[in-house]
Amino acid sequence: MKLPVLRGRKRGAAVLALLPLLALTACGSGDTGPTAAVGAQASPAPTDDPVASVRKVDSVAALLPANVRRSGTLRIGSSIGFPPGAYYPNGPDKAPAGQDIDLADAVAKVLGVRLQRQDASFETILPALGSGKYDVGTGNFGVTTERLRTIDFVTYINDGQGFAVKKGDTSIEKVTDLTQLCGLTVGTGAGTTFETTLTAQKGVCAEAGKKPYEVKVYSENAATLTALQQGRIDVIMSTINGLRYQASQPASQTAFLGEYHRLDVGFAFKKGSPLTEAFRAAVNELIKDGTYARILEKWGTSASAIETSRINPPEHT
Repeated sequence: MKLPVLRGRKRGAAVLALLPLLALTACGSGDTGPTAAVGAQASPAPTDDPVASVRKVDSVAALLPANVRRSGTLRIGSSIGFPPGAYYPNGPDKAPAGQDIDLADAVAKVLGVRLQRQDASFETILPALGSGKYDVGTGNFGVTTERLRTIDFVTYINDGQGFAVKKGDTSIEKVTDLTQLCGLTVGTGAGTTFETTLTAQKGVCAEAGKKPYEVKVYSENAATLTALQQGRIDVIMSTINGLRYQASQPASQTAFLGEYHRLDVGFAFKKGSPLTEAFRAAVNELIKDGTYARILEKWGTSASAIETSRINPPEHT
């Protein structure tokens, strides 16, 4: 599920200085460049550190392949872009922060390995897993039937799809059916579950005898928010947690319309990866010892907690 790192560190820094970042995944073709008119500083990261007390658990670390135990490192492709998942509170030349960062770091400590984190745009990470560039990927990747054909997942949170509008817009109060979007222009990110859903269901308006909705995709999350503020789109479709966070920031001037479709979110691996059992055990260890709950509480995502991590669960229907 959504928000890749922006193309180019300098450009990403400019966007982060302008806007509280938007939502899940959004690096693709579309309008570029935000305007300062809707600016706001990126929120500072919470100061508590529930990961600091995490220690290696030998029985879990033993599940790693022998070559990983010997090297002591894993290459992780991370999509950095939006709070509360992963963002740059102090600019792209400083360390990223967020729920996904804390969870990955905590898992690494349980496994006794060091993460070699590489920032990557959202849509490049899953293909790069198959080519062997990364061992694991993070980016709020939702578990879908289509992705399960080529990717293995180890779940760590339950997020999903939601909608937001410009604050004060009362023309839509909640989206429970995509026919409620008919005649409107919807903004989202390329390569996301949101774009896939909107494209696959575009015929629902014609079936209902209504004008179809239009989908616009954007290369930068800030551009999506700018388009909403300037009236070039009517509604945003993105992650539940990302849109909730955004709506809590007064400068964004958005209103969250609620949940549309829940999705499990997980660490992503190439199909058949030998790492999944170790990662699942590590996440479950964090759930058992309370670290998991403290991380979610830190980032305001406790409502998305899972009871146990799973490998490749079916997509929610």
